[in-house]
Amino acid sequence: MYYVYVIQNLLTKNLYIGYTVNVKQRLSDHNSGKGAQTTRKKGKWKLIYLEGYLIKDDVIGREKFLKGGSGLKYLKKQLKNYFLAA
Repeated sequence: MYYVYVIQNLLTKNLYIGYTVNVKQRLSDHNSGKGAQTTRKKGKWKLIYLEGYLIKDDVIGREKFLKGGSGLKYLKKQLKNYFLAA
């Protein structure tokens, strides 16, 4: 199974969107400085959104959509209550 995930930095509140086959390991990588260059050495991250896909091409397409303008709007609308509570 493939997963597209959204993590949020606990200090800066920045979001990062990526995909993986092992969410637990990937989050650990981000928090230990082994993650993507944009998440290294910027504090701790927490998982705030997750979607699962059976086909790799589908998860890659979804990740690209969520990183784009309308995809980011969609994501923020889906997480509206999370952002209000945070």
